[in-house]
Amino acid sequence: MVSFPAGDMREMNSETARLLQDASNGGAVAIDSLLTRYLPELQAFVRLRAGSRLLRKEHSEDLVQSVCREVLQNAGVFEYRGERSFKKWLYLTAQHKLYDRARFYGAEKRDARREQPMATDPGYYSGYAAFLSPSRVVIEAEEVQRLECIFDELPEQYAEVITLAKIVGLGHEEIAKEMGKTITASRMLLHRALARLAVLLAQRGEGTRADQS
Repeated sequence: MVSFPAGDMREMNSETARLLQDASNGGAVAIDSLLTRYLPELQAFVRLRAGSRLLRKEHSEDLVQSVCREVLQNAGVFEYRGERSFKKWLYLTAQHKLYDRARFYGAEKRDARREQPMATDPGYYSGYAAFLSPSRVVIEAEEVQRLECIFDELPEQYAEVITLAKIVGLGHEEIAKEMGKTITASRMLLHRALARLAVLLAQRGEGTRADQS
């Protein structure tokens, strides 16, 4: 039986804690439930990080399902130490999957076309909550598409550091380790990336925002 650190337990609600405990013992149903719980954020992460070139080749839902299959297949070797560690594992698995698929297709001339927004279920759009105005009760597909197009304009490192901080929820030390930078360098990179995102969002308008805290 895996015991979770007190800090991780405090940050989880009882249902999530139960699922993680069951998952730590190899419970496939619990793992599947956790994946379902984080599906909107995972979908947003994949679409923001994949970019237009990859999304002309593969549908985001297919990429997400591939990530979920990989997580399920490797569930027996992952050490469950709380919600934070599970989310980090999930999103970094997705990031590595996207890198692999991008390398598979190779270099390709960039253009602005990309897959249409995933569509009509508002639940999917909740994964973009870190970037879109909290005053909006229903996030429109047009607004999500605008944000995705803005991410296509960001330098690769900007898009990476923003999603690691805002969707994955990593701290500066973890971001620095993942990106091979010093903590100071990763902090400065995130500041510059969020500032650039804020400028682009302001230029596009329509109620989007970037939290630079």
